[in-house]
Amino acid sequence: MIQATGLTSSPRKELPPAVDDVSFEAHAGRVTALLGAPGAGKTTALRLMLELQRGRGITYFRGRPLHRIPHPAHEVGVLLGDVPGHPARTVRGHLRMLCAAAGVPVRRADEVLEAAGIVGLRDERLGTLSRGMDRRLGLACALLPDPHTLVLDEPARGLSAAENRWLYGTLRAYAAQGGTVLCTTADPKEAARIADRVVTLERGRLVADQEAADFSRTRLRPRVAVRSPHAARLSALLAQEARATRRSVEAVHEGGNRLCVYGSTCADVGEVAFRHGIVVHQLADEIGDMGPGAGMGEPAPGEQEVPAGTAVRDAGDPVPADDTAHDPDHRPGAPDGEGSPASVSPPRREPEEAVAEDARPAPRARSRRAARTRDAAAGLPPSVSVRPAPRPLRPLRYEIRRATGVGTGFLVGAAVLVVSALTAVLLARAGHTPQPRLLAAWPRELPLPPAALGAGLLGALAFGDEFRHPALAADRGTVPRRLGLLTAKLLVASATALVLAVLTVGCDAELLYLVYGREAVEVPADWLPLSAGWLGLVAGCACAGVLAAGVFRSTTAGLAVVVAVPLLVVPLVHKATEGPAARTPVPLASRLRDGVPLRWPFGGERHLDAVLRLVAQPVGGALTLSLAALLCAYVLTGLRSRVR
Repeated sequence: MIQATGLTSSPRKELPPAVDDVSFEAHAGRVTALLGAPGAGKTTALRLMLELQRGRGITYFRGRPLHRIPHPAHEVGVLLGDVPGHPARTVRGHLRMLCAAAGVPVRRADEVLEAAGIVGLRDERLGTLSRGMDRRLGLACALLPDPHTLVLDEPARGLSAAENRWLYGTLRAYAAQGGTVLCTTADPKEAARIADRVVTLERGRLVADQEAADFSRTRLRPRVAVRSPHAARLSALLAQEARATRRSVEAVHEGGNRLCVYGSTCADVGEVAFRHGIVVHQLADEIGDMGPGAGMGEPAPGEQEVPAGTAVRDAGDPVPADDTAHDPDHRPGAPDGEGSPASVSPPRREPEEAVAEDARPAPRARSRRAARTRDAAAGLPPSVSVRPAPRPLRPLRYEIRRATGVGTGFLVGAAVLVVSALTAVLLARAGHTPQPRLLAAWPRELPLPPAALGAGLLGALAFGDEFRHPALAADRGTVPRRLGLLTAKLLVASATALVLAVLTVGCDAELLYLVYGREAVEVPADWLPLSAGWLGLVAGCACAGVLAAGVFRSTTAGLAVVVAVPLLVVPLVHKATEGPAARTPVPLASRLRDGVPLRWPFGGERHLDAVLRLVAQPVGGALTLSLAALLCAYVLTGLRSRVR
């Protein structure tokens, strides 16, 4: 169950808080609707509950606040707004990527695709999905880790009547299997139809917390639904009749031939229509909204049909067909039948038990404990700290699926190979280009070869796409600054850069051989150190792009830092090291041979000396210095965000 206590948003300039001291409960096995007009504070309340926004208050999910749950995604499934995924990624690829982030088997993606009814769209791109299909995908993402609790912000917004019935039928089935469902809505009639309990907010304050039957009886006004080709004339006659009899009757023309009459009965409306010869196609009592002028949207026609597994009681108040569904301890099976949401896997069914806090608080938590003690003494609810975005439980697998799920990387690689091959042919035609630069397609006029620029761009995209389309953050917030995710991105970017470097040299050599013959592709005598330097340069550019994009949160900034290394950092390093030196450095191999009596196996001192010679070169030194500075900046940025 969910227990929200004292939810209060941070104060705004000369305005009351968007949410002010809101407390309610949502029980397991039931659907709870958080009702309110646009701007009433529903979304803010959810963000405070999920620790996505600063404020005050505390929310317990089965006895534990969210920051005390090791893997929150396995406890709470969240749907806030649209699916934050790359528009070029396929539906199935997006879910498989989230499987790696949630640490669940990849077959779970196919299961939720079937549960959401979008198996036929698994190869469609996210950018081509309709509004209804996007909401189905969002629900599938929330169900992916098999959570016990679902928190959904207006899941039916923009959906048709048929999609509404499917959605709320799915939520009803999930609650019937023992899960806790909390969703927001701006339509009171919809809240009365689909929820077991309705919590009403007005201007950020809690005004009612009722069972659905009590809500329908006390807060919804009964009305008469009329359909007539002369609806406007009938509305005027009803208003004239009300003035004559001094009765409070309101007739609202909803467009077309539909008319809603408040404060009257079917008999009275029928008599007025009969006396004036007006044809009536429909005349029925309904449980309406909170009355004209409430600012609530009306459901679409045909909304009288209720989801499967519900029955109608007391003039349209929907309740579960099985009354035991109101019992939080009762967990009946899902409804059967084709097209029913029975394929939704049941949530975890551990007993609800409160987990006590550790007896010995951590040193970092002592100041927070003291602050909470002061707040309690002052009569204030505890402060809400913003929870960082979840980290992927399988970061390497997540990064591989993220990088290969869209065609951007493949297009960049193909463009690099084409540009490098053409550049190599032009350099060979012009002549006066050393053989190593010819094979690498590196003109002296360019600060970096095309392969290094392409590797830097691929590295920058590794974090740039995360910030543009944060699939790990439910609220389109920032991505987690964790060393595990950074390490995975560096490994994948480096491996991609090495493959790109080898393919570039191979394609250049093959095209030069086809055009100019064997003499154009002679292997240099010192090919081993040249190859090591070439691979180090390309991999270093890829790592620099990853780190720079992670620090500055932009793909453009990441690529700009890669280009700035040879243009700015190399001249600075060269200027700092030029000029006569008082002492001449002794080679590392000589010092190791003289200082260590035993020889290194396989000539290790020579290899280490060769690596250090590469680093000591201007480009190598500048790149190493830049990588060290970017890594320190990334770590400091992550520590600062944790302190905040």
